[in-house]
Amino acid sequence: MKKIFVVLTFSAQIFIAQNISQKLEDVTNNLMKSSTAISSNLSFYVADESGNLVYEYQGSKGLSTASTQKIFTAAAALETLGKNYTYKTTSSYSGTILNGNLNGNLFITSNGDPTLGSWRYESYKPENFKQKLLEAIKKSGITKISGDLIIDDSYFDHQTIPGGWPFDDFGNYYGAGVWGVNWRENQFDININGTDFKSFSYPLAGIKWLNDLKAAGNSDQSLIFTAPYSNVALINGSLPSGKVTTVSGSVPNPPLQLGIEVEKWLKDSGVEFSGKVMTNSQLEIDGKKLLDFPKSNIILTYESPTLDKIVYWFLRKSVNMYGENLIKTLGKEKKGNPSFKSGVAFLKEFWKSTGINANMINFADGSGLSPQNYVSAKAEVQALIYAKKQSYFDAYYDGFPTQDNGMKMKSGTMRDTKSYAGYHTSKDGKKYVFAIIINNYEGSGSTELQKILNVLK
Repeated sequence: MKKIFVVLTFSAQIFIAQNISQKLEDVTNNLMKSSTAISSNLSFYVADESGNLVYEYQGSKGLSTASTQKIFTAAAALETLGKNYTYKTTSSYSGTILNGNLNGNLFITSNGDPTLGSWRYESYKPENFKQKLLEAIKKSGITKISGDLIIDDSYFDHQTIPGGWPFDDFGNYYGAGVWGVNWRENQFDININGTDFKSFSYPLAGIKWLNDLKAAGNSDQSLIFTAPYSNVALINGSLPSGKVTTVSGSVPNPPLQLGIEVEKWLKDSGVEFSGKVMTNSQLEIDGKKLLDFPKSNIILTYESPTLDKIVYWFLRKSVNMYGENLIKTLGKEKKGNPSFKSGVAFLKEFWKSTGINANMINFADGSGLSPQNYVSAKAEVQALIYAKKQSYFDAYYDGFPTQDNGMKMKSGTMRDTKSYAGYHTSKDGKKYVFAIIINNYEGSGSTELQKILNVLK
């Protein structure tokens, strides 16, 4: 009798698996036969938690991923850097201090902390860094600075934006670049009524604006254009009139922005300062010699939140700047080269070493903003299953958002591209790992893809 029960149970499991596969095939085929999907490409892969195939639709074909690319960057960073990894921002001085007078320069440097001045973390906001820095200056006995304020942003290379990003992206907040010294996530907000600037989230250092906005429509159809190291910003498109809309952009020179703010902190706190604010990158642009950060007179070492907390926000709110920062960090730490190219090469080597076919992962950046990323849904599922077996998985999984249909999954959205990748436990206790990517789809890709994934519920 026990043997018969086992056979019946096993048969029922096979039937349920076949039933799920058939349902997935039916809804997928219905979508791809629809008028809105005639020219679309779809990659869809579902496995159980052990990696056994449940359903596949063109699973080996690489497509543009959008932000589901982040699942690869996040897991590789957690494994190779460690979930307790922290970034450090340091301040020191050159010269000597006599009777409160620093006869030398005050320096601030960083190894690329992407969270410095971020609003997302308790005890790590701009005010916290300001307080710690001023306390360190006071403790060192400095009441006057006769030299300059030097922001040493030389930790990474000079390329702040990955190659392949669309030009009309990287002036907007989601296209913020990466510097050796980052500040406030390299983002600013403008409150605008129609075409009139009302206020900024904080004063931008030395930016001149070209305003080509038109007052029209009922939604934000504006674009901001900024370029790294430039002092000119353009905004065009349209915004509704008669109400204030908040538009967010990317800061063209975050190290300089930090320096200008620190200058004000010094003066407001009573520290005399009559020198200049300079960055090492600007010194190079001007053909001058870089000023080495003095390691013997350190007055402050300011640590970032741990990497698991950074990855949480990276996945939960899809912060592209974090992804590119992690790519540069991986390149610097693991290959001795902080270029995007080096970091992306390491990322591909890492995932290839886990058994993923190299032809299914063509990375171009760490965030998915580049349309030149091509990845198959099968590769995404393999990465998710690999991460599930690692000690850092709880921190990784915690970052995945819960979407409108109640499923825990990372989403990706770009023009004509929609993707999801994640984990789900069905009502009958079956655990699934899945990824679905559609390109060149006309219509609400998120609605249609969630309908397909609802079969797994």
